[in-house]
Amino acid sequence: MVLESISRIIKVQLPAYLKRLPLPETIGGFARLTVSEWLRLLPLLGILALLGYLTIRPFLPKKKKQRDSLINLKIQKENPKVVNEIDIEDLNRANVCYCRCWRSKTFPVCDKSHLKHNELTGDNVGPLILKKKIL
Repeated sequence: MVLESISRIIKVQLPAYLKRLPLPETIGGFARLTVSEWLRLLPLLGILALLGYLTIRPFLPKKKKQRDSLINLKIQKENPKVVNEIDIEDLNRANVCYCRCWRSKTFPVCDKSHLKHNELTGDNVGPLILKKKIL
């Protein structure tokens, strides 16, 4: 019963539907179609668009889930940005910032790459700041 219905749709109703479609012979003919003719074309255009999408979908780049790209999964998540200050007596400079996001081009020194990472992922990672006490 089910296969007979499917067979009838494919063999009889689909060809009849396709024969009644207002397909113009030229590209310019599409501009002359009426609203009712466009409405009759919509189901076919929708199916063709869906088939096209399903065909190219395996080749589209995969989007990372936001959770997969987080670096800091649990430390001080209630803060907008995690920053630690440590007093070090022997630094050559007064302040040194070290990268904790692993994206700095000058790693291990921070180049503020975490700002873009935080914006893209919603993470809250920040630099490690080593601060020399000034006496």
